[in-house]
Amino acid sequence: MIVSKLRTFIDYLKHHRDFALLGGATLLLLLALLRPMVQVQRDIYTYLLVVDITQSMNTADMMVDGKPTSRIAYTRRLLHDLVSGMPCGTRVSLAFFAGTSAALQYSPIEVCRNFDAIQDNIAHMEWRMAWSGNSRLRQGAQSIAHLTRTLGEPAQVVFLTDGEEAPRLHAFNTLELTDFQGGKGWLVVGIGSEKGAPIPKFDEDNKLLGYWSAESFQMQPGVAQISQQNFGARDDGVALMDSSRQYSKLDEEYLKKYSAEIGSDYVRGDSIAGVQLAITSLKPARRDIAPMEIDRILAGLAGLLLLAAYFTHHPLQLLRRLLHRYKLLRHPG
Repeated sequence: MIVSKLRTFIDYLKHHRDFALLGGATLLLLLALLRPMVQVQRDIYTYLLVVDITQSMNTADMMVDGKPTSRIAYTRRLLHDLVSGMPCGTRVSLAFFAGTSAALQYSPIEVCRNFDAIQDNIAHMEWRMAWSGNSRLRQGAQSIAHLTRTLGEPAQVVFLTDGEEAPRLHAFNTLELTDFQGGKGWLVVGIGSEKGAPIPKFDEDNKLLGYWSAESFQMQPGVAQISQQNFGARDDGVALMDSSRQYSKLDEEYLKKYSAEIGSDYVRGDSIAGVQLAITSLKPARRDIAPMEIDRILAGLAGLLLLAAYFTHHPLQLLRRLLHRYKLLRHPG
């Protein structure tokens, strides 16, 4: 009985082809509106974006839309474009680096569902969020590695920095990283230019006071006893408008050495396309069973059925008719 009715229904669809195609397209579109998901095994891409927000990142030696801009402003633009280009399903977390540590802003979240929140967080990041005037990248690598272990899921680190060590490195304060194990799968992105520029000094209202002097980057006395207190700091009382300015530039050679020591990849950040390529070259954080939205697939199938409804004949028969008409046009006799 059921088989007989099914055959009757199939015969009806065969004789009412347009109705079947349009009905199928409508059904698929309705299903797509429900945004159904299926569980599939796929690569999971999770990125911890770590941004250096120390004062050297205020140096204006980058370009955005043909205009000079600071490294931190350029980094905001870079991150905006990077996140915008990430496919749905990608998970992102943001952290800020200053001093010797990195501070997590939030745990990894999916980029499409949380796009506005992520972009708003990026748009508001600035140097005044820093909790330290120093910048010690080598100790920072250890802090970032510890941070990744607290995320609750594997993540690839993308660390954006100009490579500025403040205070300057010497034999007493250079942390050895040859045995560092946490940088595999990381990407260090160098921000800045080789030409460089003076480092501006702003007050708490972001008003320019002057520029940092070379003297403010010297080590404090008493370095024989290495501690957080005597590692050195910038002199807040120095803000020069003359030629005794401290110039900062992208220390690419140091960043390449730093990346090699921690086992990470390195890319220069002056090309958004180059950074995107470097990020997509990173291995996925993990492979797992995860939900995948199929609404676009269903909508695409519906579109194909709508196109098929316009063909009233079998494609081969239609092609033969077109060829026959073409021959008649060329040889009307």
